Amino acid sequence: MLQQVNGHNPRSDGQAREYLREDLQEFLDGEVLLYQLDDLTRVNPVTLETVLRCLQARYMADRFYTNAGCTLVALNPFKPIPQLYSPELMREYHAAPQPQKLKPHVFTVGEQTYRNVKSLIEPVNQSIVVSGESGAGKTWTSRCLMKFYAVVAASPASWETHKIAERIEQRILNSNPVMEAFGNACTLRNNNSSRFGKFIQLQLNRAQQMTGAAVQTYLLEKTRVACQASSERNFHIFYQICKGASEDERLQWHLPEGAAFSWLPNPERSLEEDCFEVTREAMLHLGIDTPTQNNIFKSSRRG
Repeated sequence: MLQQVNGHNPRSDGQAREYLREDLQEFLDGEVLLYQLDDLTRVNPVTLETVLRCLQARYMADRFYTNAGCTLVALNPFKPIPQLYSPELMREYHAAPQPQKLKPHVFTVGEQTYRNVKSLIEPVNQSIVVSGESGAGKTWTSRCLMKFYAVVAASPASWETHKIAERIEQRILNSNPVMEAFGNACTLRNNNSSRFGKFIQLQLNRAQQMTGAAVQTYLLEKTRVACQASSERNFHIFYQICKGASEDERLQWHLPEGAAFSWLPNPERSLEEDCFEVTREAMLHLGIDTPTQNNIFKSSRRG
């Protein structure tokens, strides 16, 4: 049933759908190259198909970040792209008069929040919410943001404060492999899936220099220790110990060479995350000495 509004009859549902299809086809057949649309608000009409087509075109052109108004959409490239996260690029976004005019990037978000803190006389806490499904790249994005702040918020004048900032930076970055070793696992959808949530707080002084950090974890999937889904693995740390322990450590921890453990399914898979030495080195940087580490690994073996 049609009703008259302001002297005009609105289009019926059928007519509206027909006009939408025409607009959609006109947009997709137009001269605008979809991969050049770096903000989804420029997509017209805004439909699921046009948005996905735009993101697909940008993905195929190796453009993995796209704005959606004030939100940043990140696509997981599933391949290493070192130049996309280089220190030089971090400094470029940090030094830019208007970083939002550069290509969409996680560094734009990081820089904007940093400037928000810096511009306020009474600093107000800034928060970045990183959300997405398993395998979307949340862990990697959080890691990139921490590296970004470690670079841009560590520029003190004196040598002494510079060394303090360097130490804080190293501890912040080394917290990642430790948390991932004890809290991440290989699942059907993601080789390095975070099986817990975390709230990371970076602390700055009045000069916007990094002075410390705190990490709060929650909802660890403890049941994975005793039970894993078919074709999935336990937490990384158990495989790291079994694959990376020395002969003496194997004797101490009762890990005979070649032994099979029912709580370690799929041990034959080789993952980048299985590097025991990286975890141990990171723990040392965090102030966890070798005797304490040994006690932790003994407890992990008994668990």
